[in-house]
Amino acid sequence: MTKVELIDKVADTKGLDLSKKAVGEVIDACFEAIAKAIRNEKRFSYPGFGTFTVRSRKARVGRNPQTGAEINIKASKTVGFKAAPGLKSSL
Repeated sequence: MTKVELIDKVADTKGLDLSKKAVGEVIDACFEAIAKAIRNEKRFSYPGFGTFTVRSRKARVGRNPQTGAEINIKASKTVGFKAAPGLKSSL
């Protein structure tokens, strides 16, 4: 699903009297708030959906797939997601 498709789905929800532009602004604000929570608190949890957390990756040695030469990959941080049991079982 793309951002445009998400905006369309939310805008078509019965009982909501919002334009697609307003829905897009609300969705953007939600994702900005989620990103800020992950940066500041290192996690964001939404009951029934799942939890986003900051995860650390160790430095390691990898290979260039074209040449086969070894390369050093620096340590980094990434965002991990763990699905809630209800979401996981519905898949």
